[in-house]
Amino acid sequence: LLTKRRHFSHQFMSEVLVDLLIIQKQIHPEIMGIVDGTVCGDGAGPRTMIPRIKNYLIAGYDQVAVDTVVAKMLGFEPMKLPAIKLAHDEGLGCGDFDQIDIVGEDVSDINWNFNVKRSLVIWGDQMVRKGSLSFLEPLLHNKLFMSLPILGSLIYHDMVWYPTIGKKRISEFMETEWGKLFQTY
Repeated sequence: LLTKRRHFSHQFMSEVLVDLLIIQKQIHPEIMGIVDGTVCGDGAGPRTMIPRIKNYLIAGYDQVAVDTVVAKMLGFEPMKLPAIKLAHDEGLGCGDFDQIDIVGEDVSDINWNFNVKRSLVIWGDQMVRKGSLSFLEPLLHNKLFMSLPILGSLIYHDMVWYPTIGKKRISEFMETEWGKLFQTY
C-alpha cells in the first residue's frame, strides 16, 4: 500500500497506522493480532535497540487493545501514544487499559520502564521533518537530497554503530536462551 515514496508518510505515522488498521478491518474484520514479546527492543529503534528478554506473547482480536496492553507493559501511558489514542477515538478498538478484559496472567502491575530514544539518523530526520531544520523539508522531494539520509544511515548504522556497539550487543544476546536457540537454526 505504501510505495517507494513511503518516507513522505513518516511525519504522519500515527495517521497512516490508523488508516492501515481501517483497511485491515474492512478486509478481515476478525483477524487476530499477536505481539511476540519474547525479545523486546528498548531504546533507539528500529536498528539500535537493546534486546531485553521478556518472554511474553500478547494476542487478541482487538488490535488497539493488544497495542495498549503492550504499551502499558513497556512502561508507557497508552492513551498518550498518538496512534493508540487516534484509533481509540475513531472507535477502532480499546485504548483504555482499565476497560480491557485480559485472560491469563495479570499484567496490570508490569512496567518494564522502557525508554524512547532516537538514533542520530532518526533525530536528524525528525529535525528536518518537524524540528528546527524544517525549512529543509521541501528538499525531501528531491531525489538527490533524499539519497543523503539513506547514505547517512548507511554510514552511521553499518560503519560506525554496528562495529562499535552493535557487535557487542549481538554477542551478549547470543549468550541468552534465545540467542542460543537462534544459533541452532
